[in-house]
Amino acid sequence: QVQLVESGGGLVQAGGSLRLSCAASGRTFSSYAMGWFRQAPGKEREFLAAINRNGDRTYYRDSVKGRFSISRDNAKNTVDLQMNSLKPEDTAVYYCAADRYSGIVASPNLYDYWGQGTEVTVSS
Repeated sequence: QVQLVESGGGLVQAGGSLRLSCAASGRTFSSYAMGWFRQAPGKEREFLAAINRNGDRTYYRDSVKGRFSISRDNAKNTVDLQMNSLKPEDTAVYYCAADRYSGIVASPNLYDYWGQGTEVTVSS
């Protein structure tokens, strides 16, 4: 089992950047593919990015390609999401998630563990 805690959210102006971090407990972090999702008020949770177990493969939602970058450090049990050129429509609660069996996937239903989320607000 793994516990996930996100940090790094906050208020930023449009065009700005934020770096979210997700810290994982446990000694098996490198056994999990990791993903980042977000959920805006009144909307479904949507996939943003995923990274495989050893960090050499990534996958992004089309709308964030070139703006967001996912990375992981298995020695520190962390996975980060660098977000650049932020837009007001990026405002949401951002979640990291761990997937033990499915590899790099976009469906939230395939992820086994979730953090509590960190809120990002982008002002215009």
